[in-house]
Amino acid sequence: MGADDAGQGNDTLARLAGVIETRRAADPATSYVARLFDKGPDAVLKKIGEEATEVVMACKDGDRQRIVAEVADLWFHTMIALAGHGLAPADVLTELERREGLSGLEEFAARKMKSRERDGT
Repeated sequence: MGADDAGQGNDTLARLAGVIETRRAADPATSYVARLFDKGPDAVLKKIGEEATEVVMACKDGDRQRIVAEVADLWFHTMIALAGHGLAPADVLTELERREGLSGLEEFAARKMKSRERDGT
């Protein structure tokens, strides 16, 4: 995936976030997104759990098309959760960019240390 592809992905996520915000205020009888928001945060979290499990099962089966479809569902529902907290895909992308070039082990250790400092342990 080239730099142009990444930019297009960012644009797609931003557009989808806009659609989610628009549909959030729609009639729950006619909009899936509005219905999820209307049911409350636990409904969104339940969907994320379901979709994550479906990603795991698709990966275990090795069905590439199904993996992509299930990850798309997971991302979509995760974006609904982000919107529910006043966050956007750009916030996640900023965090990923912050982590770019860091060793995964170093990044994990830094988060663990920060958590200990916050908890006073």
